[in-house]
Amino acid sequence: MLAAVGIFDLIGVIGSGWLSDRFDPRKLLSVYYSFRALALIGLPLFLGPEIDPPLIVLMVLFGLDWVATVPPTAVLCTRIYGPERGPIVFGWVFAAHKIGAAAAALSGVIRDVSGDYAAAWYLAGFLAAVAACAVLLIPKRATLSHDRKESSTYRL
Repeated sequence: MLAAVGIFDLIGVIGSGWLSDRFDPRKLLSVYYSFRALALIGLPLFLGPEIDPPLIVLMVLFGLDWVATVPPTAVLCTRIYGPERGPIVFGWVFAAHKIGAAAAALSGVIRDVSGDYAAAWYLAGFLAAVAACAVLLIPKRATLSHDRKESSTYRL
C-alpha cells in the first residue's frame, strides 16, 4: 500500500504543478484537502488484515494529494508576497508544516487512551476538512507593500 501511495504521489505532484499553472490555487488546495479529509476519515473504516478495494481507493486518493499541495502553495506564496519574498514565506510554511507533522506524534497518546488510532485518523481528517475551507478564505486579490516606496497587486 505504501508503494501505491508513492506511485500516485508522483502522479499527483506532477499533475498538481500542471493544474497550478491553469487554475486558481486556492480552489486546488481546497479540493486536495477535501480528498485528504475523505481518505483520512475513511482509513480506519477500511484498514484491516485484508487489502480490500476500498482501501486501495483510499491509498490512491492519499497518494494523489500527499505532496500535491506543494505547487499551489508555492504559487500562492509567490503571488501574494512577490518573487523576492514568496520563496522565503514558502520556506516558513514548509517549516510550520514540519512542526505540525511532529505534533502528529500525539496520536500515540490518543492510542494509549482509547486503545486504537481511529480517533487520531478522524481528528486528522477533521483538520484537513478545516484546511479545505480555510484556504478559500485567502483573498482572491492580495496587496502587499514590497518596500516603502511602492505597492504591488498580485492576482490569485
